Amino acid sequence: MDRNLALEFVRVTEAAAVAAVKWLGRGDGKAADKAAVDEMRARFQDVDFFGEVVIGEGEKDQAPQLYVGEQFGKGEVPFDIAVDPLECTDSVANGRPNAMTVVATGAQGTLFRAPDMYMDKIAVGSKAKGVIDLTMSPKENLRRIARALTKDVSELVVCVLDRARHDLLIQEIREAGARVRLITDGDVAGAIATALPESGIDVLMGTGASAEAVLAAVALKCLGGDMQCRLAPKDEAQEEQLKTMGIDDIHAILTLEDLAQGKDLSFTATGVVDGPLLNGVRYTSSTVITHSVVMRVKTGTIRFLETHHRL
Repeated sequence: MDRNLALEFVRVTEAAAVAAVKWLGRGDGKAADKAAVDEMRARFQDVDFFGEVVIGEGEKDQAPQLYVGEQFGKGEVPFDIAVDPLECTDSVANGRPNAMTVVATGAQGTLFRAPDMYMDKIAVGSKAKGVIDLTMSPKENLRRIARALTKDVSELVVCVLDRARHDLLIQEIREAGARVRLITDGDVAGAIATALPESGIDVLMGTGASAEAVLAAVALKCLGGDMQCRLAPKDEAQEEQLKTMGIDDIHAILTLEDLAQGKDLSFTATGVVDGPLLNGVRYTSSTVITHSVVMRVKTGTIRFLETHHRL
C-alpha cells in the first residue's frame, strides 16, 4: 500500500473520533457509534482508493453503512478494509477511558474474514514472541512469558476484560502468582499495549470479539508482537455458520499470520478517550487536538501524530 494512502486514513479516523467525543458521558452509546460511523463513511469518500470492507458494522441487512462487503472507489482489484468506527462504545457513553477509532487494511484476501462471534485470545509483545501456546494452561503460558521477559511471574501484569465469563481465568492467573489489570472494554488497545513496554501490560488473555482480534493482529505485526486465537462459537447455530464459511476445524489455533497475512498491511487509529495506546480528543478555545498512530508492516514505521484542527 502506498504510504501516502496510509496517511490519508488518519483523516478518516480523526473525523470519526471528533464526532464520537461529542457524546462523551452522555449515556448514549448508539448515538456515539452512529456519529463515528457517519463521519468515517463520509470521509472514506474523499480518499482516492478502492477497497472492500471485510470487517465492519455487520452484514448489509444489519448496517446501512460500513457493512461487510461494502466497496469504495473505482479501482480494479480491491484491498481489504477492517474498521471499528468506535472501539469501546460504552466507554464513551459512560465517560470511561480507552476508546478509539480504527482502520486496518491489507492486500486483497490477507485479512481474516472473522465471523461475528467470540474468540479465545492471548497476545504478547516482541520479547515473548513464539513462546505462547493457547492450548496450554494460563499458568504454563505465564511461566514461559516470564522467562522470555526475564521477569518473575509475580511481576507480570495480565490484561483481562472485566466480564463474568472470565472469573475462572482471573482466579487461575492469580493462583499462578501474576497480577491482573481489568478493563471494562477495548481489548484491541489491550492487545496492542502488550507490545508497548511503557504500557505496563505484559499479556492479554481472555475471550473477546473476533473482529477486534483481526484489528489487533495487524497492529501487533507492525510492532513485532505475537497473538494466538481460537474461535469460540456459543451454540450449534454458530458452529453451522462456521461450516458454511468453509471453516471445518472450529478448534484450530489461529496465528498472527492467519489473522493478517503478509506485509502489505497498515493500521491507523485515533484516540477518543485516553487509553494505553493514545490520548483522547482535546478541546482548546480555538482548536481540537487529536492523537493518532499510523503503522505499516512493510516498512516497520510507526508514526504518532498530534494534529491541531482549527474550530
